[in-house]
Amino acid sequence: MPGTRLDLDRIRAARRVIDPVFLDSPLYRCEPLERELGCRVSIKLETANPVRSFKGRGTELVVTGLAGRGERAAVCASAGNLGQALARSGRGRGIDVTVVASRFAPAAKLERIRALGAHLELVDGDFELARERAVALARERGVRLVEDSLDVETCEGAATIGLELVDAGPFDAVLIALGGGALATGVGHVLKTLAPGTEVIAIQPAGAPAMARSWRERRVVTTESADTIADGVAGRFPIPEVLDDLLLVADDAVLVREASIVAGMRLFLEHAGLVVEPSAALGLAAVLEDPARFAGQHVVTIVCGSNVDLPAYHRWLGLGD
Repeated sequence: MPGTRLDLDRIRAARRVIDPVFLDSPLYRCEPLERELGCRVSIKLETANPVRSFKGRGTELVVTGLAGRGERAAVCASAGNLGQALARSGRGRGIDVTVVASRFAPAAKLERIRALGAHLELVDGDFELARERAVALARERGVRLVEDSLDVETCEGAATIGLELVDAGPFDAVLIALGGGALATGVGHVLKTLAPGTEVIAIQPAGAPAMARSWRERRVVTTESADTIADGVAGRFPIPEVLDDLLLVADDAVLVREASIVAGMRLFLEHAGLVVEPSAALGLAAVLEDPARFAGQHVVTIVCGSNVDLPAYHRWLGLGD
């Protein structure tokens, strides 16, 4: 795809570097969901791995590069999933990892970051404040700052999902959660290069719309706050380089309501037997809000994470203890 920062040869080569536990994730038709949504639905399950999200594909590339250069430490800011993935990848290659996160992040994500051996520093604010602190720490220590979506390795790791979708296709549309943009730009790059007829649809919560608004206006749009249960995609300051890539590979950027996100989570539980975090339900939320658009199509929704705080999950879905 001319103009993006990504390279198809590097993406193909990434499959030789990434731990196989993250590759070739399950992809299957889900007929019970199809009956509810009025279109053919395939699930790309990026939660069947040790960190329960797609992030390990990118962090494997990051730490391989660090180890190859003799570097022994890295710092990142994380809403939870990147931190887990970087901790696991770093542990396997002798990289000392520090993760900065909001103390208001889901407790389950914070506990797993610690369990995977990373140093965890908490800030009294949102992800953007955690990012500021991570930048300062990396500068003070003279170590690598891993920035999700800005670091092309995180995008090209995610892009290996696109290779797997192309091999299994064709599909009419792929529904992708949009946060910082690594997943959407990575998968989108591969699809627009190898399967240009597939529609690439990025989805973001209406309560955290910065990147989707930026895509629509073709310029960086920031927001003063983010108000959504989908903490994994709740950024407020889009990265210009990532937006440039997204403008080249996404066919649409859709905003969905919180009620639709919860409804999507419920559909996954009741009709697919899957417990997913809110960000992973954005694809189904988009179909629920505009069923006529997808009627008769074969769509793939990427289930990007399942690291949920169970008390909050029960509360959102109205489940008993």
